[in-house]
Amino acid sequence: MRLAAATLATLVATAAFAESPARVTPKTDEEKTVYAVGLSVQRSLQPFGLTQAELELVLAGIRDAAAGKPAVKLEEKQEAIQKLASERRNAQGAALAKRGEGYLEKAAKEPGAIKTASGLVFVPLKEGTGPAPTADSKVKVAYEGKLVDGKVFDASSRHGGSATFPLNGVIPCWTEGVQKLKVGGKARLVCPAALAYGERGAGADVPPGATLDFQVELLEILK
Repeated sequence: MRLAAATLATLVATAAFAESPARVTPKTDEEKTVYAVGLSVQRSLQPFGLTQAELELVLAGIRDAAAGKPAVKLEEKQEAIQKLASERRNAQGAALAKRGEGYLEKAAKEPGAIKTASGLVFVPLKEGTGPAPTADSKVKVAYEGKLVDGKVFDASSRHGGSATFPLNGVIPCWTEGVQKLKVGGKARLVCPAALAYGERGAGADVPPGATLDFQVELLEILK
């Protein structure tokens, strides 16, 4: 992850906004684009799990760098930045993993819920009327994925409204769970980390050890 140079360079570029305590509301398209730069920066900082006090230090770094008077040399802190990101991300994952145990237990008590031998919790939401896919099927679905804290990390609505993929090419939770749906059906798939992205996580949005909660609607089985 080459976060340090790219992210901090962007932070410096947005230093003018950090210097003013007043809330700025973007109005023009260009202002909204610049505002979105800030959203991108915030997303890149998520792995650090910064406290408010630490965020103030980040903002101080922006101002000092913009003024050409940094208190430390960035080049000397590159490795430390990567180490901190890894440590914080692992800590977040450990906390989510612990919460995930209780989350799975609660989901398994939902009306109609089925906990399979693998640990998947399948909660039916709407019965389908068509055929069910097999592990070798290619399917079209609508979905939303959340962490146990309620944060939505992905959804088909962000990708045109639906997604198409072979069931043998996705996480094990989906390979197993979607086969329990008939076309037109909808369910929650509550996935322990071992059936999702495990101890590696996925990108900046799914930390290591995370239990995942998907709502999945099977729209079509493709030939």
